[in-house]
Amino acid sequence: MASEQRHPGGDCDVLVIGAGLAGLRCASVLHERGLAVTVWDAADTIGGRVRTDVVDGFRCDRGFQVLNPAYPELPRAVDVSSLRIQPFEAGMVLRDQDRSRVWAHPLRSPGRLPRMLATAGLGVRELWALARWVSPALRAGALTAPTRDDSLYAALERARVHGLPRRVLDQFLAGVVLDDRGTTSNAFVLLLVRMFALGVPGLPADGMQALPRAIAAPIADRIELQRRVNQVERDGSGWTVTDGHDVVRTRHVVVATDASTAKTLTGVPAPQMKGVVTDWWAADRPLPGPAMLWVDARPTPSGPLVNAAVISKAAPTYAPAGRHLVAASALLGPGSEPPSQAAMQSHAGEILGTDSSRWSLIARHVIPEALPVQPPPLRVRRSIRVDDGLWVCGDHRDTASIQGALVSGRRVAEAIAASP
Repeated sequence: MASEQRHPGGDCDVLVIGAGLAGLRCASVLHERGLAVTVWDAADTIGGRVRTDVVDGFRCDRGFQVLNPAYPELPRAVDVSSLRIQPFEAGMVLRDQDRSRVWAHPLRSPGRLPRMLATAGLGVRELWALARWVSPALRAGALTAPTRDDSLYAALERARVHGLPRRVLDQFLAGVVLDDRGTTSNAFVLLLVRMFALGVPGLPADGMQALPRAIAAPIADRIELQRRVNQVERDGSGWTVTDGHDVVRTRHVVVATDASTAKTLTGVPAPQMKGVVTDWWAADRPLPGPAMLWVDARPTPSGPLVNAAVISKAAPTYAPAGRHLVAASALLGPGSEPPSQAAMQSHAGEILGTDSSRWSLIARHVIPEALPVQPPPLRVRRSIRVDDGLWVCGDHRDTASIQGALVSGRRVAEAIAASP
């Protein structure tokens, strides 16, 4: 320690470790409250898991992500209109046997319902089972403190959701919560379903990284990158933090890193994490079908994908003029190898009902720790205080979502601002 130099910015009220959504939200709220805040991040850019690569004029988000404007915390964190969100069409497309079927959003596209019901393969029994499962999501406040929670698998079984509706939900929700075994909290899934009912997800014109950049704008001069913290120590009534080169002494430390790093720095238990692989391809010819998410609803899917989408149909800014961008995702289990690029490309073509052999791979994102598990019973608020002046935030402290990350960051900031 004797050879280390004092941090050139001097001491601060709060040092936030991590410039992902939770850390940036925390820092921005602290800044609004008049506290001197500094943000350190080990990466070369902000955003954490929310990043966008630009490759040959294509925008490829790290892992397939979408932004739902219905998230209650979003307008509290940013001017949503500044993101210029390009929405997907409301609904999804199913690859069922040798044809595709559109399942329209019943609230957003009521005009499509008659045709959907005539061709969707849904009878009264199937519709009643779906309604029985989803009804709690449509009642405001019903999910905030569930009296009964179980796994998604158990809840669907209890509601007797079977056949085609079950295959569709299994595939669609596997891509949302990155769990194809139904072990996720049913109450959490219904919270997400409620968000889908209230808003149509889309993509910012400049890519998903536009979100962390918008949050960071007021505190841009307080963010320092390539600062990998290796030690957090109690120092009298405050804390000393070092990245191996510089030291800063601060009243409060907020650890807003990924869960495993947070465990290393604070001792807070880390949840298991779920992984995803997303491939991005360029196509020279237009692709058929609506700008929706596509899933393989056949009884036996022929490949590893949980979903596919023609991204540039919904978000034209994601591809150069005259070209088209396709993305598809597969789950990545702990310690497992990613599916081959060839298998993912072939399966994407089958789901979308087109020849994929001439697509060219633009990017592949293999993300072993994309989302924390969210098992039952649902806990929407976990402890954020580790010690006097030591705090932790992130989607592993709230819900495993963008909404959860933003709420967690604000919760910590408000607790610090209210502390003596």
